[in-house]
Amino acid sequence: MRSIVIGNVHMDLGAGRRGVDMGPSAIHVAGLKAGVEELGLTVAETFALRVRSQEMLDVGDERARFLPEILQVCGRLADRVEAAMEAGHLPIVLGGDHSVAIGTISGISRYWKKRGKRIGVLWVDAHTDINTPETSPTGNIHGMPLAVLLGHGPPELVALAGDTPALDPRNVCVMGARDVDAGERAFVKEHGLRVYSMSELDERGTALCAREAVERCLDGTVGIHLSFDLDGVDPQHAPGVGTAVGGGLDLRESHLICEKVAATGKVLGVEMVELNPVLDEANRTGRLAVWLLLSALGKTIL
Repeated sequence: MRSIVIGNVHMDLGAGRRGVDMGPSAIHVAGLKAGVEELGLTVAETFALRVRSQEMLDVGDERARFLPEILQVCGRLADRVEAAMEAGHLPIVLGGDHSVAIGTISGISRYWKKRGKRIGVLWVDAHTDINTPETSPTGNIHGMPLAVLLGHGPPELVALAGDTPALDPRNVCVMGARDVDAGERAFVKEHGLRVYSMSELDERGTALCAREAVERCLDGTVGIHLSFDLDGVDPQHAPGVGTAVGGGLDLRESHLICEKVAATGKVLGVEMVELNPVLDEANRTGRLAVWLLLSALGKTIL
């Protein structure tokens, strides 16, 4: 029996719209703990990171809005994730906006770097999240976490992973992209990041692309972390997101990706982010989040 630790990060400071700080609560209301226990997993601990609201803070640098508070929260999260892994637990993180991935993945990476291993990450998202303060059109840090984890962006955020960046682009894949900024396109070409756009998934098939992506994430690594932004799913299935983009993954494609990750038997962690209950329909996206999380943790049809 494997044990997990669930971290709830109630933060919307990295996003352009309010509300994703309530996302973890909506996922719990949708039945996450019961579903996890039905899989035979034990929830060893559930913790919550509370965050000061925007009304209590100064925006600071408009190119990296609310950076000091996001740094502080992600630092706390990285420590909690690393400690959970030291105790033998699998970390499950619920956001909050996608900037929380800086903390989650920095913690996982630090744990494995101490053991001479590197990790792979499958990043499901309508966006590539590889802006920097210099390229971001908004200054919202939820559009920057993958760049930070690859070693680019605010140096204090990069440093949360230790002396070297959390991730190597050779072992990172983005799936479901369909809204990419000009600066991000340049980053992809310069650094060799593998991005599977929706056009490629349509043309070549999601099953084939998911298999390729998983193989790339596992090439020379100890395992794979799944970072799932719910706006990767088409808004007709996941209406409760703040940055909805049409033409996304359908229900089966979303599940297939999670199932492919689970089938490796090398899941290092899972996070589900950007659920905005304010914009949802009777917690429909919350229930989808639970469904996807359970698939990533090994739930199958047969």
